[in-house]
Amino acid sequence: MSGELATLLTGRYVELKMLPLSFKEFCSGLKESQSLNNVQKFNLYLKQSSFPYLTKYRNTEREVNNYLRDIYNSVLLKDIVARLKIADVTTLENVAKFLLHNIGNVASVSKIANTLKSQGKGADQKTVDKYLRGLTDSLLLYEAQRYNLKGKMFLSTNSKYYAVDISLRNMLVKGSESDIGHILENIVYLELKRRGCNVYAGQLDDGEIDFVAVKDSEIVYYQVSATVLDENTLKRELAPLRKVQDNYPKYLLTLDEIFGSANYDGIKKINVLDWLLGNR
Repeated sequence: MSGELATLLTGRYVELKMLPLSFKEFCSGLKESQSLNNVQKFNLYLKQSSFPYLTKYRNTEREVNNYLRDIYNSVLLKDIVARLKIADVTTLENVAKFLLHNIGNVASVSKIANTLKSQGKGADQKTVDKYLRGLTDSLLLYEAQRYNLKGKMFLSTNSKYYAVDISLRNMLVKGSESDIGHILENIVYLELKRRGCNVYAGQLDDGEIDFVAVKDSEIVYYQVSATVLDENTLKRELAPLRKVQDNYPKYLLTLDEIFGSANYDGIKKINVLDWLLGNR
């Protein structure tokens, strides 16, 4: 695991952080004979998985799921259970599935412990904290700390968590179409990480900004929504960005194809697929 590597090799290693394929990389690996538009490619990206092995083959859903489950079991049993000497594998899985089901939602150790307890799957907070660290060290999940934009300080509790791969997440916790907002948020988070950013969840007194991306002392704000064609939704998504009184870039990323780009007093709306492909 990443944390264990750092402990064992302090001062004697160079860490190269890698993620599964980006949407752009995935598209470049598709055969030219597959005449798909960007929306169809994106749906395939979510369904087929971003792990490089699966892009080489035309796999059935069963084959994809078997491969993803092998990855999950390997990470869980070898990287986490074996190294942390965990006896209660069931509770570890319950914590993992809770977080995978709640990608993009604020989560805390106490909230996870209380939710599992209410479902008859209880674990104390110390155990949940240990398992949570194991899941993030194994890179199955990524943590986005909250950053208070007014006080310019990091908040030590109630982080958000994102899955390393959406297909892996969907195999383990069957979602619904209503998840699309958080799924899209997950994709954007991973892309910002690929682009070398430190990524935080922005906290305001009375609102949130999905991502505060920091790279080389430069800051960019991102709000992510499946669609903002409804006027009320547009107002809701723009409101937190408008409250930030600085001159750093601010973006609203959506799946909208109609009115896919716009400028709202300096806040740029961009189609997220164009952004992922580097076209905007």
